[in-house]
Amino acid sequence: MLAVFGLLLALQLPGSGPDGVDRARVLGVHLDGLVENGLARYVERAIRRAEQEGFDAVLLEVDTFGGLLDAADYIRKVLLETPLRTIAYVNPNAASAGALICYACTDIVMAPGSSMGAATVVEGGSGERAPDKYQSYMRALMRATAEARGRDPRIAEAMVDERVVVPGLDDSTTVLTLSAEEALRLGVARAIANTPEEALAAVGMAGAELVDHRASWAERVLRFLSHPVVTSLLLLMMLGGLYFELQTPGVGFPGLMALIGAALFFAPHYLLGLVEAWEVVLFVVGLLLLLVELLLLPGFGVAGVLGIGLMLVSLLAALVGNVGLDFPGAGELARATMTLAITLVLFLVLIFSVGRYMPRAPLFRRLVLEETESAGAGYTAGADQSNWIGQRGRALTPLRPGGSVEIGGRRLDALSEGEYIPAGAEVEVIDVRGAQLVVRMLT
Repeated sequence: MLAVFGLLLALQLPGSGPDGVDRARVLGVHLDGLVENGLARYVERAIRRAEQEGFDAVLLEVDTFGGLLDAADYIRKVLLETPLRTIAYVNPNAASAGALICYACTDIVMAPGSSMGAATVVEGGSGERAPDKYQSYMRALMRATAEARGRDPRIAEAMVDERVVVPGLDDSTTVLTLSAEEALRLGVARAIANTPEEALAAVGMAGAELVDHRASWAERVLRFLSHPVVTSLLLLMMLGGLYFELQTPGVGFPGLMALIGAALFFAPHYLLGLVEAWEVVLFVVGLLLLLVELLLLPGFGVAGVLGIGLMLVSLLAALVGNVGLDFPGAGELARATMTLAITLVLFLVLIFSVGRYMPRAPLFRRLVLEETESAGAGYTAGADQSNWIGQRGRALTPLRPGGSVEIGGRRLDALSEGEYIPAGAEVEVIDVRGAQLVVRMLT
């Protein structure tokens, strides 16, 4: 009996210290790189795990130069709403969106030589300062977050607006960025610590068990595919593949590339909750309308324009974190519109470059016959067809512009002058191009 009792004393419970006293458990989360929607979902999963598994606190080790405002605001809301204690350990950078995330935490601890601030909103495409209305919103967001955590709102505002002067700091014409020592002196940071364990000790959680939270392979893939640059490349891959597939007969490599691009674009955004089912359906409907216009209907009219419009609306909606038809503010819509516009410009540049420079490429020239086999050199494409000029017949198939006609009881290949000629219409041969007749419809 005594042996069993001794064994129970030796086998301490998980989370217990050497003296048998329960230790606090802290979930360590690495918040690094670009702040984007994949990172936001990763942080949210970590917070929910900490809540469900009974952790006492969450420590975010922050190293970021910023990113998307909507993703940072999502993380901010998750941090403000959780009942758990949250500690931001800045090591070594918390710029822009990173500063907003740190301000949403219960405690801020900074590593030696680290910095935090410079939360001015910039345009995603150019990096230029965004208009004043966006700065005003970010300033209010920083102020409200600081007030929610009991910090000086003026310091938070100064990180966005250079006109806000903080007493005791150099009055300059730039937005505020705090060093670790300045943040400690102004009460923004609680302590300066060399390691995450020292950071926990500085906030009264010495000896706490720090459990590392790692991103799953799926989250890492989703973060990569949801990166704004990768998103633009996937859009370009999808649109370019679709364009070149429509320029070639049958279904080939460009169509496969377009399909892969669409899958890699929509799938991660759908899994991250940024794309809803109706947006995917809208894109498919738009694509079907475009195919109907190009393959079944003459000319280019309502179906084609509507199809392109639905596809663009679907792509734009997929780039923002809407819920149903409830879309985010103008800033996020402007960012998504800019991303889509840049992609369309790159798409046009791609088409122009391929059409102009690809025929000159050595690899492409091997596939193309460069010498002209002219009639003067003794080459002929076939029998002389000039005797058909002026003869009349009827269209066996629709001509858009190619098709078949019947003249004198013979079935012949023919082209229209560019107009659509329905099957059964009476036609007249007006020219011969190689082995094909050129016809016009008789009224």
